[in-house]
Amino acid sequence: MTRTHWGARTPRNGHTTVARNKGVKVHYLGAPYSAGDHSTCAAYMRKVQNSHMDGNGWADFAYNLAVCPHGYVFDGRGRNAQNAANGNTTLNRDHFAVLAFVGSSGHTKPTDAQVQGLKDAISYLRSHGAGADIKGHRDGYATACPGPALYELVKSGALEPGKPKPSKPEPSKGYAPFPGAAWFKKNPNSPLVTAMGRRLLAEGCTTYAEGPGPRWTDADRQSYAKWQRKLGFTGSDADGWPGKSSWDKLRVPKV
Repeated sequence: MTRTHWGARTPRNGHTTVARNKGVKVHYLGAPYSAGDHSTCAAYMRKVQNSHMDGNGWADFAYNLAVCPHGYVFDGRGRNAQNAANGNTTLNRDHFAVLAFVGSSGHTKPTDAQVQGLKDAISYLRSHGAGADIKGHRDGYATACPGPALYELVKSGALEPGKPKPSKPEPSKGYAPFPGAAWFKKNPNSPLVTAMGRRLLAEGCTTYAEGPGPRWTDADRQSYAKWQRKLGFTGSDADGWPGKSSWDKLRVPKV
């Protein structure tokens, strides 16, 4: 989820570049947090950034990446940027920082999707210079962060990236059958459109400024066209109107 997608503010200054370091440190919110629908997560990113910039006086959102309970990885300061989360300049340079939307009360244990998102975030940072360390914020700094549940995952090695997990819904839910191209051309207002949009986001095929939502819009069509092009379709076969072949490959969950 890019900074543009979640509506990030412009940093006050450029971030110091860290080409290589010792690894990644995992953080939690350290405050009560209740996980809502994924449509609320971008607003929460903005809330945290505002707190960091306006409350703490920092230049930007403190962490390199963040992971919501639904498994989406949000771009914070981004790869190879020195963060402001680990405690001091040396600690910030030694490890990149990944924030999990996990609270001190409410949502205190990461979901399976969130654990996979953390693995994805760590793998991504390793591909851009992060070393092998996976530690908690409390390693080297006096804090309760990242909380007992996350720290247990850190200590057990459960966040070590392995084989990439397929980006698909739980098998038990099944997939929604293709409703037909004509259905989309009627500009439907349906939870199925939201479910489709979330799958497009998960596949990195997005032109959404916000959402997705239940009403079929041009943003849905443009995002779907990106999915069609990702599958290798061209011309009229990549016009953004869903077809059965591309729909079946998208694996939209039943709603």
